[in-house]
Amino acid sequence: MSLLNDIKQKIVTQSELNDKLGEWRIAGNRVVFTNGCFDILHRGHIEYLAEAAGLGNRLVIGLNADESVQLLNKGEGRPIQDESSRALTLAALSFVSAIVLFREETPLELIKQVQPDVLVKGGDWKAEEIIGAEHAKEVKVIPFVAGYSTTAIEQRIAKAQSK
Repeated sequence: MSLLNDIKQKIVTQSELNDKLGEWRIAGNRVVFTNGCFDILHRGHIEYLAEAAGLGNRLVIGLNADESVQLLNKGEGRPIQDESSRALTLAALSFVSAIVLFREETPLELIKQVQPDVLVKGGDWKAEEIIGAEHAKEVKVIPFVAGYSTTAIEQRIAKAQSK
């Protein structure tokens, strides 16, 4: 099997995820869950996801599908990359175990399904405001890496183009 096929196999449906979760739990793995749009993958994302992965044995990412990103009003033209491209980019990270798309505005139903050992969110969330926290054994907030955001990258690109 090719490396690309190995990467693509990390992108799963919610039903396929159930099978993986069962296998991982039988093996005694600690499952970590996070979610996001991950539109333009950057250093802040990598550091955040690597730290999240370090909290357990398996990192599951709930990825906002294109229509879900639009529901969040991230801005005109968002997402910049389509869901398939964003999923493949995340799946290529060695510390990611599974990517599953969700189409709703929030990942609540997916979190209920996963029942993670650790639910992780970025530094813009207060622990008591994290959606689905009651369905996880533990909740962690990981601080942002200052100066790195998709919006900031968009602004730098727009500024460079206007010169």
